[in-house]
Amino acid sequence: MTAVLRFGRLDCYASRAASLHIIPGTRPRPASIKTWQTRSRLKSTTCSSPPLIYPEQPRSVKHNDLPSFLRYAERSGLDTGSTTFVGTFYEYTVADHLVPLGFSLRRVGGASDRGIDLLGTWTLPIPKSASEASPEPLRAIVQCKAGAGQRVGPHLVRELEGAFIGAPVGWRSRVGNDGGDGEATENSNGNGNSPAVIGVLVTEKPATKGIRDALARSRWPMSYIYCAGEGHVRQLLWNQQAEKTCGLTGFGVTLRHAVDEHAGAYTHIVLTWQGKPLPAAPVEVS
Repeated sequence: MTAVLRFGRLDCYASRAASLHIIPGTRPRPASIKTWQTRSRLKSTTCSSPPLIYPEQPRSVKHNDLPSFLRYAERSGLDTGSTTFVGTFYEYTVADHLVPLGFSLRRVGGASDRGIDLLGTWTLPIPKSASEASPEPLRAIVQCKAGAGQRVGPHLVRELEGAFIGAPVGWRSRVGNDGGDGEATENSNGNGNSPAVIGVLVTEKPATKGIRDALARSRWPMSYIYCAGEGHVRQLLWNQQAEKTCGLTGFGVTLRHAVDEHAGAYTHIVLTWQGKPLPAAPVEVS
């Protein structure tokens, strides 16, 4: 059942059940890294967006996706309870498991990431006739907050607002600063014709009332995603500014039940268009 929840200026599209059916997140113990390597089957596909110049990863980084990170962690003896392992594991997990919703994301976290963990695009699967052109993908800047002790509150929304200002060229937006409707954004050429930019906050917990209120007050287009530690997406909501500037009118979210050969039965969300569930975006299975 899809619920459209309105809090002031915030339109939150999420299934009520999504915030009730909570499966605790799990992470591999040192002896089970190889098992997780066999379970990381999802791989992000390249989106058909205009070419983007991604920030270069530091030379010290020895991995570029979840399987390569797990191999690196095993080879280097990285403690699976460390902040480095927990955060990196979750970032790659989020990038993989948002693919069915139309996201194509790349990990860019580092010492100078300005709080941004993933960069990429969000291609909204809007049904169209043969005569209509495909909509331009949204540019997405993503912050991931992992860890059982992570406090989910309005301060995270303020951090995401700061990430807009410090985003790399190609993902910068002036909407929040100027407060204009449909204000142009800057692309890599600086000509003001770039697609809309949306900030995405991803955590391992459902959105609190404080989070919802903070999103409602924000002048930046933002989305909140609850992605459990094992990768199942349980909640997706966005604010009115995102609906107005990012073409999200007509979209919603509904709950689906599924069975995983490892985790058993679980629930996850799917996008809807005018009340009808949309098929998941294609993924590559390794």
